[in-house]
Amino acid sequence: MIGKLTVAIPASVISDIPHLREKTAKVGLIGRAAAIFRVREIIVFPDYPREDQRKDANLIATLLVYMETPQYLRKRLFKLEPKLRYVGILPPLRTPHHPLNKKAKNLKVGEYREGVVLSKTREGVMIDIGVERPGLLPNEDHAIGKRLTVKIAKVNMLLEVEKATRDEVHQYWGYDITVEKRVLPKILESRNFDLTIATSKHGIRFSKVAEEIAEKMKKATEVLVMFGAPSRGLYEIAKSEGGKLDKLADFVVNTIPEQGTKTVRTEEALVASLAILKERVFL
Repeated sequence: MIGKLTVAIPASVISDIPHLREKTAKVGLIGRAAAIFRVREIIVFPDYPREDQRKDANLIATLLVYMETPQYLRKRLFKLEPKLRYVGILPPLRTPHHPLNKKAKNLKVGEYREGVVLSKTREGVMIDIGVERPGLLPNEDHAIGKRLTVKIAKVNMLLEVEKATRDEVHQYWGYDITVEKRVLPKILESRNFDLTIATSKHGIRFSKVAEEIAEKMKKATEVLVMFGAPSRGLYEIAKSEGGKLDKLADFVVNTIPEQGTKTVRTEEALVASLAILKERVFL
């Protein structure tokens, strides 16, 4: 099992879709794929940096963060705004940090929860953790509205929690979103990924390098898998920025050989590529 899996997707992934409803649906498929395959970070990068892609990049990021946020915290963390008009069609993630239990009496000591700071007291801060009464985080001072990961410490008349980190949780605990202003070659230069894999229909057939990737994976703690855009693939994106994909990535692989369609959508490539990597390499 790898330590941290990151995927990079282009900001133009929704540029070919005119309506916000369909854009929202597409991002929903990306978020679900990321959660299914335990992605820890999603990077949204500019693939047409000479154009203003901030609107699309911010929409993708906002919808993905909304999906990742437990349902019981969304009203506290998100304001009503036009870009969230169709979030009702987003599929639920149903990950461990999206629990269905809403009763304090059913909480277990040692259980992890996501919470938001509601208020401050002399004893500490009160945190909404998705049950009918808040939990006390003693001897801590955090800004109201701050999201925290906590662990249940006491369940009795007083509901008490402890501050925790994602690294403490042994279950999949969602993904982070990074909106990059830098182009893909610059991202790869600045980030210390142990292994970088680019997906392309012009890449080498995955089965031919699966064993070699698996060997490198054993030593890798941070892995990046990159995906192209609807209008052009990673070879074209890298070339337009003065880079060569074969030199930028450790491997350029075709995970969907002999595809029956002219193009494969990014959300389709995510599922196909991460599924085969999970089965052949990540185990």
